[in-house]
Amino acid sequence: MRPWPGDKCPPDGNCLLPGGNSRVPGGNSRVPGGARVLARRGVPLSQSPSADPTGQPGPVQPSREQSLDQAAAELGPGGDLAPEADAEGYRKRMARRREVQQQRVGERNLEKGLVLVFTGDGKGKTTAALGLVLRSLGHGEHVAVVQFIKGGWQPGEARALQVFGEALAWHALGEGFTWETQDRDRDRQLVQQAWQRSCEYLADGSRKLVVLDEVNVALKLGYLGLDQVLEGLALRPPLTHVALTGRGAPPGLIERADLVTEMKMVRHPFREQGVKAQAGIEY
Repeated sequence: MRPWPGDKCPPDGNCLLPGGNSRVPGGNSRVPGGARVLARRGVPLSQSPSADPTGQPGPVQPSREQSLDQAAAELGPGGDLAPEADAEGYRKRMARRREVQQQRVGERNLEKGLVLVFTGDGKGKTTAALGLVLRSLGHGEHVAVVQFIKGGWQPGEARALQVFGEALAWHALGEGFTWETQDRDRDRQLVQQAWQRSCEYLADGSRKLVVLDEVNVALKLGYLGLDQVLEGLALRPPLTHVALTGRGAPPGLIERADLVTEMKMVRHPFREQGVKAQAGIEY
């Protein structure tokens, strides 16, 4: 069989593809490398089954992980949200949901050091990062916390976590809010010193987690450059996690992050009720 000129098949629908040597009646041909292409009468070989008549690429098919995620969403979390009124129907739905969940977990087995950003105008950013600190310490890991801006007081968590001894390194290297310090040059100097200490911990393979508390605020105030932070993140060993907290995380940091959570303020007792900062809640 001779090669057919151009990119179409002869009238009988059988082609010899350029560079290939397969001839399958009906026009399905295999080319070197194992890829199957469509080669039927009157259809350009460059078109795939999902392409439209103009030759433009068709819609991208979802990956297996995306298909499993969609199946999990359609099956739902159960409870009274499930449409089944009978116990047997509900059991079948949840059995299928468990099967899908096991497949989702099985498909995702990558382990890596994560960049986690907690930002937004709502309360809970530092609290979320400290939850990771406690969790990591509970697994016997070593953790470092470097606080930017903060430093004019000792929060309750710093005292409570002293029980972990050398497993936790805690540094509050600021002197307070800008309206308290009233010295921009001094603030900038302290932030740069805190960043140098942070880089030491980021490069330290013995630290499973490094928390850079309020570093986003230091970025927002211009005391620290985004390039500095991104270069520092690159110092980490492959399995070291880093959590960055504070309002106003810049787009470049958000783009680099593996996880971003934005805390949204819905209600706040200080603004709405005049309630002061209280021990155990704010510090």
